Formats: sequence, C-alpha cells, structure tokens
Amino acid sequence: MSKTIIVTGGSRGIGRAAAILCGRRGWNVVVNYVGAQAAARETAREVETAGGAALVVQGDVAVEADVKRLFAQSDARFGGLDGLVNNAGVVAPVGPFTGMDFARWRRMFDINVLGAMMVAQQAGKRMLKSAGGRGGSVVNISSAAARLGSPGAYVDYAASKGAIDTLTVGLGREWAADGVRVNAIRPGIIETEIHASSGEPERVALITPTLPMKRAGTAMEVGEAILWLLDDASSYVTGAILDVSGGR
Repeated sequence: MSKTIIVTGGSRGIGRAAAILCGRRGWNVVVNYVGAQAAARETAREVETAGGAALVVQGDVAVEADVKRLFAQSDARFGGLDGLVNNAGVVAPVGPFTGMDFARWRRMFDINVLGAMMVAQQAGKRMLKSAGGRGGSVVNISSAAARLGSPGAYVDYAASKGAIDTLTVGLGREWAADGVRVNAIRPGIIETEIHASSGEPERVALITPTLPMKRAGTAMEVGEAILWLLDDASSYVTGAILDVSGGR
C-alpha cells in the first residue's frame, strides 16, 4: 500500500535523501522547504523519477500559519497521512557559549524545537486513530550533538537536539497505543551542506581522522535508517533513538 509522507527541510541533505528513498517505494512525498525553491523542486523531480508522487510546499516551520498550510496542502493533494520526517533545523556559527546572543538562541529554538513540536502536533492530529487517522510513524531528526554537548562549538544546537530526544521518548509513549510510532535518528558527522552554514565548510575533512570508521557518513545512509523507521518493518519500535554516527 502506498504511503503519504511529509518531509520538512526536504530541499537538500538528509531531507532530500529521505524523500528520494520514499519515492523509490512509490510513496507520495510532500517536500517542504523554506527558501531553496529550485532545490526543493529538484528533490520533487527526483522523487517522481524514482517512482513516487511529489508535492512541493514552501513554509517556515517556526511560523504556525505556515505549518498549518503545509498540512492543509498535503491533505488536499493526498488525503490521509502515514508518516513524517521531522527534519527541518538550523545551526549557527561555531563559538564559545559566552559569545552567543539571545537572538541566536531564539532562532535556534524557534526552528529546532518549537517548529518540530508544531509539525509533530499537526501530524498526530491526522494520524492518531482516536482522531480518525490510520496510524503512522514520526521520525524526528536529532543529532549526536545531543549526547556529546558540542563544547566550544554550538552548545545551543546540542541543547535543542536534546529537547528533540526528550520529545521523541515522550510522544513515543503517549501515542504508542493510538497507532502512531515516534522515533528519532541521531546522525553523526554527515557530508551535507549544514557544515558550511556553521562557518566550518572544512569540518568534515578535519574531523574524519578522529572518527571510528575514518570516514563521514552520507545523507543516503541516514535516509535508509529513516526509511526503516517509516516502514512497517519497524512496527515494534517506538520511543527509540537510533545513532547513525559510525560509532562516534
């Protein structure tokens, strides 16, 4: 049976990889983006080439009206919802904690935490069996930073991802008997554009020698883990946090 999956932050990186893999299953994929319209359309094209159907929806997960519009457009195009990849998030330039300002923290938590919560809530309202849904799966994207703390780099980002871990455990237990599984992926050092946005475009190359596998991961490797959690093959897994970090 085909599924309908919403992927936030689906224009690039891990979100794009997850969307394409869903397309290979023949699933319907809603590709959300905030600013990279051309990249989001390319993701949608790849989903359709892979065998799925795609819908591109612009929206900022930190804006409640945008989140509601995202889900309304998904409803109008595909009807019921079966899964969510709660992926949209931001980092900021690396630096000491004492050098960070409130505006940075506000943006970080508005997007990474409050945004993820609003998106998860809308998904639950559609998938919970008690609300008339058919059940489903939520996959939150956390980070190995949540357990490593990222000292001297971005402690605030690590803290925001720690909140995602807690959200995952709580919702996983709250929704377990209502047909919706909630799990999280904690990626490690992955080759994506996110490092450039933190002001360290060479971060992967610098850290690679310290990694247990002596290489960074790929977005597709993370995507495969996401796909497993979305799929019925993981039907007895909820409230779990899966490290995809190469042993880091």
